[in-house]
Amino acid sequence: MEHKSNELLTAIRAARAAGAITLEKFGTLSHLEIKAKEFKDFVTDVDKACEAAISSIITESFPQDSMLCEEGTVIKGISGRSWIVDPLDGTLNFIHSFPVYSISIALCDSHNELLIGVVYQPLLQELFTAERGQGAFLNDKKITISSRTDKESFLMATGLPFSEYSYLDSSLGMLRDIIHDSAGIRRAGSAAIDLAYTACGRFDGFWEYKLMPWDFAAGVLLVREAGGVVTDFSGKEDVFQGQSIIAGNSITHPLILQKALTHFPA
Repeated sequence: MEHKSNELLTAIRAARAAGAITLEKFGTLSHLEIKAKEFKDFVTDVDKACEAAISSIITESFPQDSMLCEEGTVIKGISGRSWIVDPLDGTLNFIHSFPVYSISIALCDSHNELLIGVVYQPLLQELFTAERGQGAFLNDKKITISSRTDKESFLMATGLPFSEYSYLDSSLGMLRDIIHDSAGIRRAGSAAIDLAYTACGRFDGFWEYKLMPWDFAAGVLLVREAGGVVTDFSGKEDVFQGQSIIAGNSITHPLILQKALTHFPA
């Protein structure tokens, strides 16, 4: 079992607190608790309650750290470190009582190096954790990425454009190509879960264009600490410079990257 730092223990406590809030409200949301943020993008009172709980727990333990949360909580700290939080990844799923959503919490240093990653699926009681250099774990058991090498057996995950259509044709072209080079594609609706499942070998690879740091930060560390490769669509390892993610093993990552370079030329 992993040795847990105070930072990781705090992130776990925050994720579990947010998870408890979601479990109280899952399947019972009223229309009054749902608001439109932007075109086809929604936020609920649950997202905000989760964010408040997480930010409170983290700032109490680490008051000098910065924080960037999806629903608007921004704290400018002086330590150089920054927490990156998605209090409820998969809000549309949650609104529809589709039981796939997660809480994602990451910590990075002043050089954008990821130090901590936690992805929690409350409904399944699955807690994915990683610390830089310490490996990745699911409920305290070490996980590794898929070792599959035969494309006829690959189960891949992706996200699809839902509100911005300028890259829809490129996305569909890439999807079509990967359908040919895999056994199946899944679209869960939570990038954090997609990356966590790639880290533990449930998915053989994952790609998505146009993600925000809170969508992928924790999951990127999980995949890397589980032995996987993560880059953006141009093959760069500093994923914070872009908004695209490719994750996989030594076979699936290059396969997906080649399709990305074809359909999303730099």
